[in-house]
Amino acid sequence: MFTDEPYRGNPVAVVFDADDLDTETMQRVARWTNLSETTFVLPPATDGADYRLRIFTPVTELPFAGHPTLGTCHAWLQRRGESGEGDAVVQECAAGLISIRRAERLAFAAPPLIRSGPAEDEVVDQLAAALQVDRDDIVAAEWVDNGPGWVAAQLASAEAVLAVRPAYADLDIGLVGVYPPGSPEAIEVRAFFPKDGVLVEDPVTGSLNASLGQWLTRTGRVTAPYIAAQGAALGRAGRVHVTLDDNGQVWIGGDAVTCIEGHIEL
Repeated sequence: MFTDEPYRGNPVAVVFDADDLDTETMQRVARWTNLSETTFVLPPATDGADYRLRIFTPVTELPFAGHPTLGTCHAWLQRRGESGEGDAVVQECAAGLISIRRAERLAFAAPPLIRSGPAEDEVVDQLAAALQVDRDDIVAAEWVDNGPGWVAAQLASAEAVLAVRPAYADLDIGLVGVYPPGSPEAIEVRAFFPKDGVLVEDPVTGSLNASLGQWLTRTGRVTAPYIAAQGAALGRAGRVHVTLDDNGQVWIGGDAVTCIEGHIEL
């Protein structure tokens, strides 16, 4: 997901016909795939939704996540023999109804933030320690939580972001730096979350880019439309396409490639 080249973006496993699977079994499958997220497609329970989605990391269920949303929609359309432009798809998940636009590429409407505003001083101290940078190197720090718990730190440049070698913090951290004017990509993004006592880096992160898009465009740090680069530190070369419609809604788009198809036995 978030790439047009196989094995370069962020993979997601999509399991169809999951009606008879209980939560424990879904979590067990997600632990076994050991991907950032594994999704399970179910019949919708809400009028207006095309399907219902449950999203699991190897350790927990998420109310919403971006790259599983687009990756699942890509697989759902492919299974139905559909592609390209058409009517919007509506996904039901624990975070509510998510509208997915079908145009040049799939894009979801960024859900509203459930926590926003400047990060507290003690959180900024935690960020600096986790990122192993001086506190003054953090240009701005903001809560940008749309479900997973993201707190964002902006550094002076994209180059500074790529140079970070993190330590540990009990925070879900979004890191962002701006490229010079005229660059193909507007920002470099990295995402870290705690797991088993270390900070793990996520290759390409739709939910984080959705919340960053709202913060960065609202404050004028970046002008939409723009492209966010993510995954360079992991050799993934992800590209997230961020647009803003006439109503001020942020849309998060990306290309998708199917790499593996098959069946699992349960």
